[in-house]
Amino acid sequence: MSGVRTLVVWCPDWPVVAAGLSDRPAAVLAAGRVVACSAIARAEGVARGLRRRQAEARCPRLVVVDRDPAAEARAFETVVVAVEAFTPHVEIVRPGLCAVATRGPSRYFGGDGALVARVAEAVDAALPPGAPACRVGVADGPFAAERAARRGLVVPAGESAAFLSGFGVSTLGNVDLADLLVRLGVRTLGQLAELPAPAVLARFGPQGGAAHRLARGLDERPLVARAAPLDLAVTAELDPPADRLETAAFVAKGLADRLHEALGARGLSATRVLVEAEWEDGERLGRRWRLDGAGGRTAGALAERVRWQLDGWMTGAGAGADRPSGGLTLLRLVPEEVGPDDGRQQGFWGGDRAAAERAARALARVQGMLGPDAVVVAVPAGGRSPAEQVRLVPWGEPPPPVPGPARPWPGRIPAPSPATVHPVPAPAEVTGARVSVAGGPWSAVAAWAGPWPVDERWWDVATHRRQARWQVVTADGTAHLLSQHADRWEVEATYD
Repeated sequence: MSGVRTLVVWCPDWPVVAAGLSDRPAAVLAAGRVVACSAIARAEGVARGLRRRQAEARCPRLVVVDRDPAAEARAFETVVVAVEAFTPHVEIVRPGLCAVATRGPSRYFGGDGALVARVAEAVDAALPPGAPACRVGVADGPFAAERAARRGLVVPAGESAAFLSGFGVSTLGNVDLADLLVRLGVRTLGQLAELPAPAVLARFGPQGGAAHRLARGLDERPLVARAAPLDLAVTAELDPPADRLETAAFVAKGLADRLHEALGARGLSATRVLVEAEWEDGERLGRRWRLDGAGGRTAGALAERVRWQLDGWMTGAGAGADRPSGGLTLLRLVPEEVGPDDGRQQGFWGGDRAAAERAARALARVQGMLGPDAVVVAVPAGGRSPAEQVRLVPWGEPPPPVPGPARPWPGRIPAPSPATVHPVPAPAEVTGARVSVAGGPWSAVAAWAGPWPVDERWWDVATHRRQARWQVVTADGTAHLLSQHADRWEVEATYD
């Protein structure tokens, strides 16, 4: 069975476009790494995943800004308005990417190809000057349609599986599962699709079953989702009308909590929510948001998306017709698609998943107040130095692909790990059996271990690094990790 015919609009480099930097060498950073860059920057060697120093080394005139998800969502309103001219049922997957079912629009406009051409023309006209042209694709299901959009293709009905067969398993977005599949010899989606579905489900669990469906060109979301009962919609009337974003966002937070609790009482979670607003002059606006993943289905995540949408409406980021002329009088959240909530039960091997869910809501609330980069989690990563072995990523965001921490790393410092890793290594002097840190008093070396020499990235002049590390214990009982590069010594970390 084929998936639902879906049209996806993808706007390349959207974080850069939303920041207004498409016409210059620019990069957008999150958690200290490049998440998007302009075409000019890519031409000079900048790529996603690079650290700021690495990106600036490749492009000295690079303009660097921090990621602003709210601004991205607000700016994307113009694109959604353009797509809405063809069908009102636009689903925002994330800022920069939206999807619609093509059954009705394709018939009206004369087929998928004609619809793609019209949508692309309308969206390009709505994009800011200098922004790269959008890409539009059609295939069976959102997953295949997104890949088709990135190539600007219309995949014939029933041929999505063949179209996806040549893509690598890394396309699934699950780094751990993709790494395991590659180690087992399954490198492409076509090879995965050829495996028996029961065997994949038994070996890899629900994640493997979902990946197998995607590889076969079926809908990204299994057909367990259903229309939510009408009584689950939550509504708030504002009297007096709200003309400030903060007031409207406060109401939205309360509605998101109410909806989350109502769904949780029935063992459900929303996967798609319609945000509806009414204004003083009687104007009504609505927008659909997709809530994917356990981190995206929390009350805090929903409230954040509603705030983004209200910000786009109340600041007039969309077309002129969508800009309200009065205050907000009514706000409604309608869960249009729900599924079983499997994240609130006790863990099979112990642990309280409900407590983890409460912690997730609290962290999402802090992110809503202070910004997404204000709450980060440590993720194990590959590398030889202590600073490389742990990476901080914003809470709720998937970590960027990194080399596996368990892989062999010749020259890696052995356990135990140091308690304190200095963000900026402190300069040191080493003479004979004495050490001075940052110009402080000299201390005798009581014990030492090493060296652990490394010669990394010898193929890249800009990032080549050759140094040695030593573990040193001074006479006063302090233990340091020293690094030596040429004739320069530094303290990278300190042990308890």
